[in-house]
Amino acid sequence: MTVVIELFARFDESSNIKWSERMQDAGIEVIFGVDGLKVHSKITLVETATCRLACIGTGNFHEGNARLYTDCMLFTSARAITKDVANVFDFIRTPYLQPKFKELMVSPVNMRERLAELIDNEVRNARRGVEAYIMVKTNHVTDVDIIRRLNAAREAGVRVGMMVRGNCSMMCADGVRGIIDRYLEHARILIFANGGDEKFFMGSADWMPRNLDNRIEVMTPVYDPAIRAELKMTVEYGLRDNCQARVVDGLGRNEIYTGNPDEVFRSQTELYRHYAESAQPSDKH
Repeated sequence: MTVVIELFARFDESSNIKWSERMQDAGIEVIFGVDGLKVHSKITLVETATCRLACIGTGNFHEGNARLYTDCMLFTSARAITKDVANVFDFIRTPYLQPKFKELMVSPVNMRERLAELIDNEVRNARRGVEAYIMVKTNHVTDVDIIRRLNAAREAGVRVGMMVRGNCSMMCADGVRGIIDRYLEHARILIFANGGDEKFFMGSADWMPRNLDNRIEVMTPVYDPAIRAELKMTVEYGLRDNCQARVVDGLGRNEIYTGNPDEVFRSQTELYRHYAESAQPSDKH
C-alpha cells in the first residue's frame, strides 16, 4: 500500500505527522508529495488480482466534510481512466518522468491546454451556427487566460452558465451566480455542448493559476448517461435557484438572483429531496 500525505496541509499538520509515523511503522509506503507542487487531487486507486478500481472526487475523503459539503465522486473500473489514475501516482512518485494522460486532465501537465481546447471548440461551433454552451460549477474563477477565453466565447455566441461560490474575477452578471446556503457548495463540474455530443468532467480543480499551474489536480471525464444526468441536474438546479443564489457581477454587490418571480426554487432543498427519495427502497420486487 502507498499513501500520499502532505505534512503541511492546512489545519491538519500535527495530525498528518502522527498518521504518517503510524503508517510507516505498519509498513506502508508514505510519500510526502512533490516539491513545489501541492497535491490537491482527490483520488484513490485499488488494485486487485483481476482489475483496478478508481475513485475520483471533487472533495476530500473526510467524514466531517461529508456532512457539510456538497461534492461528487466517480467510482469506476474503466481501464483507460484507472490507468491514468495509476499514472498520476507514478507522477507523484517520479515527477521528472511526466506520463501522458489519455482520459484525465491533470495539472500541471495538460489541464490548462485541454481546457483551452474545450472552450475554443465551443467558439468554433458557435461561429458555425452549431449550438454551443458551457456550464460550469466551481469554487473560484480568477485565471486571466481562462477568463479571456470565456469572454471571447460569450462574444461569439456561446451560452455560458456558471455557478461560482467564491472568488470570481469575471466582470459579468449575465449567467454567473453563486449559492450560499446550508451546505458548502464544493463540487467542480464542467459541461461542454461539443456540437451535440456533450462532454462532462468533474474533479478537484478550480479555475485559478495555483490550481492549473502549481498543484497536482485531476479532472475526469464522465461517460455514464445516468451520472451525466445527475451532474447536469446539479448545475441546472443551481442556475434556477432564486432563493439563495447571488448574482456574481465582479463588483461584490451580492444581490440575490430573483429569476422567475412565479417560481420559488431553492436548489439545495430540491436536490436534498431528490436524493432522499432516490435512497428510499423501491416497492418493485
